[in-house]
Amino acid sequence: MRPKVLVTREVFDETLEYLARFFEVESNQSDAPLTPAQLADRLADKEGALTTLSERVDAALLAQCPTLKAVCNIAVGFNNIDLKACTERGVMATNTPGVLDDSTADFTWALILATARRVTESEAWLRAGQWSGWKLKQFLGTDVHHATLGILGLGRIGQAVARRARGFDMTVLYHNTRRLSEEVEKSCHAAYVSMDELLARADILTLHVPYSPATHHIIGAAQLAKMKNMAILINAARGGVVDDQDLIEALQQGRIGGAGLDVFENEPKLDQRFLGFKNVVLTPHIASSSETTRRNMAMLAAENLVAALTTGKPPNLLNPPA
Repeated sequence: MRPKVLVTREVFDETLEYLARFFEVESNQSDAPLTPAQLADRLADKEGALTTLSERVDAALLAQCPTLKAVCNIAVGFNNIDLKACTERGVMATNTPGVLDDSTADFTWALILATARRVTESEAWLRAGQWSGWKLKQFLGTDVHHATLGILGLGRIGQAVARRARGFDMTVLYHNTRRLSEEVEKSCHAAYVSMDELLARADILTLHVPYSPATHHIIGAAQLAKMKNMAILINAARGGVVDDQDLIEALQQGRIGGAGLDVFENEPKLDQRFLGFKNVVLTPHIASSSETTRRNMAMLAAENLVAALTTGKPPNLLNPPA
């Protein structure tokens, strides 16, 4: 009898076809988010799950899923998975690193340019029929070329963002919990600085750290106060990395020049006050959402699941002790 697995949200046909070669597959192709109770009910007799950031996998859920052996996230982030609880239950957890780096870096630049050059604001104005002709001072924006780009978190995605900055002849600064090798710094044309210096010098600050207790609200009132009053904040990392309340207050008081945000606290229930700022570009968590990348993410998660339940050695295992 083949193992049973659950795919918690809609995926591509080729992903289901691949999984069906190894497992008895139940899939939520209706794409309706499952409540915790529904998720527990559907996983009660399953050995594996292909999950998304929409599903919380914690001790309470795992206690109701005695046969579960592997949870494979279709995301590079895994803050929806309690790794400690999974390890204690012997449940392997995986993610999908690498395949979305370039697409996320591309989108980070879309946010940078749209915010700096007031693209969404001016487009909305044009669509509303307010354009009557060219004016010298119309929608004056901020130059990106020759500006100082600050990157908080120079991992794979941060490095891809830094490499793209060369085309704009920017000064690139970064801060990590630890300094990277000289080789990586040279390849990115990036200089390591302290957190305070990063905040003080960046014309554009972009965030590329994973969400964890250590990075929760890593950008809040104290950090925003150290930034230039015309600086732009970009977040295509995770909601919760920025204290949205503090950011809104900084925007209201004109203490920051603007923001480009793809992620939010408590998403999709973003704070409605964001909608009132013309100098804020808002997108619905789509930084990795290109056709090719999302297909690759789903297939990598499926490959992780197959490996986990057949060999016990998935390529992107997050909790080896499991």
